[in-house]
Amino acid sequence: MANRPNLKPQRPWFSSGPTAKRPGWSSQAIPQDLLGRGIRAPEVVERFAHGLRQTQALLQVPTDWVLVYVPGSDTGAVEAAMWSMLGERPVQVLAFENFGKVWATDAVEHLKLDPEVIAAPWGDWPDTSAVDPAKDLVFPWNGTTSGVRAPNADFIADDREGIVICDATSAAFAMPLPWNKLDVVTFSFQKALGGEAGLGVAALSPRAVERLDRYAPPRPVPKVLRLRDANGFDRLLATGSMLNTFSVWTIEDWIDAVEWGLSVGGLETLIARTNANAAAVEAWVGRTPWIDYLAVDPATRSTTSVCLRIVDPRVTAMTDEARQALVMRMKALVEGEGAAFDIEAHRNAPAGLRIWCGCTVETADIEALTPWLDWAFETALSE
Repeated sequence: MANRPNLKPQRPWFSSGPTAKRPGWSSQAIPQDLLGRGIRAPEVVERFAHGLRQTQALLQVPTDWVLVYVPGSDTGAVEAAMWSMLGERPVQVLAFENFGKVWATDAVEHLKLDPEVIAAPWGDWPDTSAVDPAKDLVFPWNGTTSGVRAPNADFIADDREGIVICDATSAAFAMPLPWNKLDVVTFSFQKALGGEAGLGVAALSPRAVERLDRYAPPRPVPKVLRLRDANGFDRLLATGSMLNTFSVWTIEDWIDAVEWGLSVGGLETLIARTNANAAAVEAWVGRTPWIDYLAVDPATRSTTSVCLRIVDPRVTAMTDEARQALVMRMKALVEGEGAAFDIEAHRNAPAGLRIWCGCTVETADIEALTPWLDWAFETALSE
């Protein structure tokens, strides 16, 4: 039986969404004077617009881009871009993890676009040599469910004709993004900055706005996904106006997270905090024989949603169901001790562990976590 550790993480929250709140967070930090006000009240609209401005500043989005809120988290933001913009050109989708596969399914079954799907198995980055600059492209920058991220953006042409829709929900605020290579960048409140769930953001380049102005898709677009009005891009959305009724509390909580990010040093500090957390996991993996990364190539390993597979021969010889049961037993053991919550892999991914290493997590808590994982593994295996 493995020795039970003594030191626990002070903040044992390692979920990949919603992620841990910022260090020092308290509900008392959330302004409450606008709660209960009408969503179209000028003061509320201005507060929503302030959130967009602060987000653009922290993420270092180019000044000629515009940001809009979209209901439905990052999923809603990606869907809004796809439903409102695709169909003018042929489409390609990179599908190497759960959500890339979802976007491919949407393009095939719901939008009827007959896209070219460039796929890769779990743990691999797809062969992007087939990416065509004349076609529109949809892809996740970081595979939240596979722990695989884009190694670079060299596969995207500077002089492309198509638009690039990038699902960056577990990359934004944690990894550098090459804005000149992208046209729509989406993310949610609930990922890298630990905001509340339910709202997403779409950042639109001038090329994306031009597409919305010029192209009317040949399909009905649900109101909650509608980025266009009768004249093209609905520019009210870039001023803090809402597609539907949003939660003022959620927006205020987001503003609190963004202002924390600005106060600690901005994007560079957030990336450095993320990298330090990922390095702590890497050090543990390097000295631990029973665990390894799901991502095969070190150049494509995520620094936020770190996905791990159990490589101990006693486990690899098990059935899929037995491996899943082992992981869930490990999860129950550490949660029962209050040492870690939500460390299991995504339900559609291979059985394993997933540890969120984004900037709202403290490196000391990652370091305190790993002995508990060793203990849980040996305990679960011996039962």
